[in-house]
Amino acid sequence: MEFQKVLETRRTIRDFSARPVSDEQLRRVLNAAFYAPTNDHLRQFHFVVVRDRQRILQLVAPMKANMPDFTQGVESLRGKMDADEYDMFADALPKQEKMLVESGCLVLPFFRHVGRPLLRPSCLSDLNYFASVWCAIENIFLAVANEGLACTMHIPIADEAEHVKRAVGAPEGYEFPCFIAIGYKSENARMLKQKDICMEERVHHDVW
Repeated sequence: MEFQKVLETRRTIRDFSARPVSDEQLRRVLNAAFYAPTNDHLRQFHFVVVRDRQRILQLVAPMKANMPDFTQGVESLRGKMDADEYDMFADALPKQEKMLVESGCLVLPFFRHVGRPLLRPSCLSDLNYFASVWCAIENIFLAVANEGLACTMHIPIADEAEHVKRAVGAPEGYEFPCFIAIGYKSENARMLKQKDICMEERVHHDVW
């Protein structure tokens, strides 16, 4: 697929069909992660791929307790934010568990974190490893689009990250940034309107 088309096609989809993702597709998608730039040049990423539905349910189990707090304020946000922003939240929040379970292919990225605790940085450069893994994750999303697949992510809240690290036996010093669900979008998948952005208003020359 032409690169510009990949950029335009790369969308978050939260409604998946039962059609399986092939091993070959998944290999190409994950291989794209290792072409991402990293601050230490070592690409210290690992990925746990989970296809078994019962295993996925075990991994996302803490969400059942966390989701009520996560979603109860959605309606209260109506009228308090941009309409497109609200539409995204209203669609996304109720589907956080469902989209991970129904995708049929869950990818769990891990990155080796060195230095100060991830959530207690002293300066921006303490987050270099965190920034690097998100470059790799974006490569995955672009590769997913290139394969004609769909994807979404859930950033863990509360105890979800620690639960996943324990469940898969992640080594000490590795962090878990997000769940990645990969699959084929369902026929009735919700396609949210992309926010219209005027590039000329966002690009400044010499000074803001």
